[in-house]
Amino acid sequence: MKFSVASLLLVLFFIAGCSSESPSGEDSPSSKMTVGMVFDVGGRGDKSFNDAAYHGLELSRDSLGIDFVYIEPSGEGADREAALRNLAADADVKLIFGVGLLFSRDIVAIAREFPDKYFACIDYVGEDGEVLPPNLSGIVFDDRKGSFLAGSMAAMVTRTRTIGFIGGMESNVIRRFHDGYVAGAKSVDPDITIISGYIGMTGSAFTNPSKGKELALGQFSKGADIIYQAAGASGLGVVEAARQTGKLVIGTDRDQEYLAPGHVLSSMIKGIDRAVLRSVEQLVSDTFPGGSVTVYGLDGRYTDYVYNAENAALVGDSVHARLESIRSKLIDGSLSVD
Repeated sequence: MKFSVASLLLVLFFIAGCSSESPSGEDSPSSKMTVGMVFDVGGRGDKSFNDAAYHGLELSRDSLGIDFVYIEPSGEGADREAALRNLAADADVKLIFGVGLLFSRDIVAIAREFPDKYFACIDYVGEDGEVLPPNLSGIVFDDRKGSFLAGSMAAMVTRTRTIGFIGGMESNVIRRFHDGYVAGAKSVDPDITIISGYIGMTGSAFTNPSKGKELALGQFSKGADIIYQAAGASGLGVVEAARQTGKLVIGTDRDQEYLAPGHVLSSMIKGIDRAVLRSVEQLVSDTFPGGSVTVYGLDGRYTDYVYNAENAALVGDSVHARLESIRSKLIDGSLSVD
């Protein structure tokens, strides 16, 4: 179910009224756990970050039998605090996800305001020395190491020895993507040229595919033959630029090969859907890791690159073998990204 912030309270009142009429003991929405989610700017349909989180809700519903509700942000997501509070005020909603780094400050405050509810923030960014409330779980991914693999791959495959990076909102999280990518590429070819750019400085930078395409076409015209995009829905424009010019793109968050077959070298995926499912499982089993930050990394392939039948010809067996060796070294600590 999808709700706008303006209509959510009325809808939730209606749901509560209907639930009280359900016979006790029946398998009705009132006898199930309800999970709430507030999406990042751009909402569903970004074919990336938000869609991965939504898939996690679907997995939780199908495997655990939960119900879920969600809210899509308006504009640049200035209503995220109100959205979190409205979901927390619903008696049926037990766990609320904030999808994206921009929720970090608001969700800490709301979690303290509603100590009887559970919260999880995907791509949580904390302040130095910050202590999380015991009902809030921070979820982060080892995107620096995943991006290191993406950069290594790009440096191995490029024919021009010039590659690109396009980020969405210039922020600590997206800079981790950039810095990992640059480090990976330089580890393979210290003299490689890397052209970098960002869509903007606010949340709307993740919702501007036309700007993404513009930046990508500019980087391709300067000699880049592979661009790594970490730009949410704006990255769709980068993919289109690769398709239009016959060049290559590395996607993020989900396998984006289907968007431009033959032009997506790989994707640096983050198991956001699996992390959502795991959080729900932990709450069901009374092992919810509140008050802490969980890092989902290369071990377990929560953070990983795509190599399958669809892109094997673009990557090549020898490159894949080298990447797996690098991946193993990143996991055991014999190779450092920093």
